[in-house]
Amino acid sequence: MPTHFFSEETPFVLKDPAFYSNWIHEIFHQNSKNPGEINYIFCSDSYLLNINQEHLNHDFFTDIITFDNSESDDLIEADIYISIDRVKENSEHQGVTFENELSRVMAHGLLHLFGYKDQTDEEKRVMREKEDACISLQKK
Repeated sequence: MPTHFFSEETPFVLKDPAFYSNWIHEIFHQNSKNPGEINYIFCSDSYLLNINQEHLNHDFFTDIITFDNSESDDLIEADIYISIDRVKENSEHQGVTFENELSRVMAHGLLHLFGYKDQTDEEKRVMREKEDACISLQKK
């Protein structure tokens, strides 16, 4: 499974990409999903806002936008954009480490690809449980 990590308009570089690649592979395995090419693009607020405006017609900041590039039901492929600015701010507001919040957001994008939603209170509750389950798979 090729997982790639890129940066756009931010000096952020993911520490230990092999650790995160292995973790992402384990999330796919635990959810009985087949990974194809997964691209994480870490970016600035302004970069992600531009994507939000151009592709989704939303004029607000967000921490993540996931584009499902899958061409079949058998193989999940995606571009997952994550605002490092939002992750930093959210980690401070939530009182968690940056790494914890980054992991939560990274898992969140995958869970959307697996079919989980987060529009209703119940969907948000399930999503949070699934995020926590994903984070618990991290082996450091």
